[in-house]
Amino acid sequence: MLDQKELRNNLEQIKEKLKKRGEDYNLEYFKKLDSEYLEELKKLEEKKMNHNSLTKEVPILKSKGEDANDLLRKMKELSDNITTIETNVKELESKIKDFLLTIPNTPSEKVPFGEDEAHNIEIRKFKEPTTFNFEPMAHDVLATKLNILDFERGAKVTGSRFTFYRGLGAKLERSLISFMLDIHTNNGYTELMPPVIINSNSMIGTGQLPKFEEDMFKISETDYYMSPTAEVPITNFHKNEILDGSTLPIKYCAYSPCFRAEAGSAGRDTKGIIRQHQFNKIELVKFTSVEDSYTELESLLLDAENILKLLELPYRVVILCGGDIGFTSALTYDIEVWMPSYGRYVEISSCSNFESFQARRANIRYKNNPKDKAKYVHTINGSGLAVGRLFASILENYQQEDGSIKIPKAIEKYMGISIIK
Repeated sequence: MLDQKELRNNLEQIKEKLKKRGEDYNLEYFKKLDSEYLEELKKLEEKKMNHNSLTKEVPILKSKGEDANDLLRKMKELSDNITTIETNVKELESKIKDFLLTIPNTPSEKVPFGEDEAHNIEIRKFKEPTTFNFEPMAHDVLATKLNILDFERGAKVTGSRFTFYRGLGAKLERSLISFMLDIHTNNGYTELMPPVIINSNSMIGTGQLPKFEEDMFKISETDYYMSPTAEVPITNFHKNEILDGSTLPIKYCAYSPCFRAEAGSAGRDTKGIIRQHQFNKIELVKFTSVEDSYTELESLLLDAENILKLLELPYRVVILCGGDIGFTSALTYDIEVWMPSYGRYVEISSCSNFESFQARRANIRYKNNPKDKAKYVHTINGSGLAVGRLFASILENYQQEDGSIKIPKAIEKYMGISIIK
């Protein structure tokens, strides 16, 4: 959430920054509400001062034996006015907060202009796209032939875009989870295993609500949602806390199943396991100081990239343009892995710096010294990585002419075999 005072004092500059996103956010409405809010606060302060002044006069009059009834009537009128104005202030505060919850983060200066993903800028690549001397198959075809994924029974038991992992498929998914958690914890991340049911306040804290409610699975007649990503519970792990600045950056990693309704995604990457309603993910989250957040973002990005390097999978890193960047993000890098059946790179991780946007919503602050004024932390997160998409990319990039799958050397010890056939 943007800071109300900063928006008030720098409205035109913020309006200019938001132009990168290519939408109009009606900040004049905020200006109107904020002006009314300040006017009501001014009236409230004046009425309270008058009331306090009269309160001091009453005992003086009584000590002189004079009638204080007129003063008491005026005090009653002032008290009623104060109550009315306080109600107005609270209503305006609520309207301003509701409005601010609909306004996205301001993009960093590093974010390029552009309308959509076609205008994202590639900044580096690892390995050239995989080539074959035979006609390669898509991961869903390979998995069905090898009997390691069962799409039909997943649809029968639940519905479309739910899948059973089976036999060596289940073991490969589990091996990738263990492999990634081992790598990240060895790099200084503390492992968490978070709840997968999240309350609405936590969803507001990280920016999923109110904007993206239609993409979530809500549990009927409760305040609970199925977690769309471990980013939500982990970021809210320190909600309403003041952290010791000397402990920053705090680094967490977590495995969790994720649940997304994917409203509006019909026809987009729905074949196979690229876009499922339920999928597994390893998440990386950092809480950093204001000064170090962009350095820590670059470090987190390298940690996520390292997984693909160890598995020797071709990928590239792109910086997202203003028209493609997420609602809560100030700067995002996407890591895209090569998928032979698509003939293109496919996103496998988004690594973002949210600056203070999430921390202000979730009230997470820090102090370097006890006497310092608390500042909002900067939050950073990225997939490290999406497990299903990693599973699919291994099948496609490591497939052999006979339809078997070679196991990357980095996870042979987890699988206990060198090939799936």
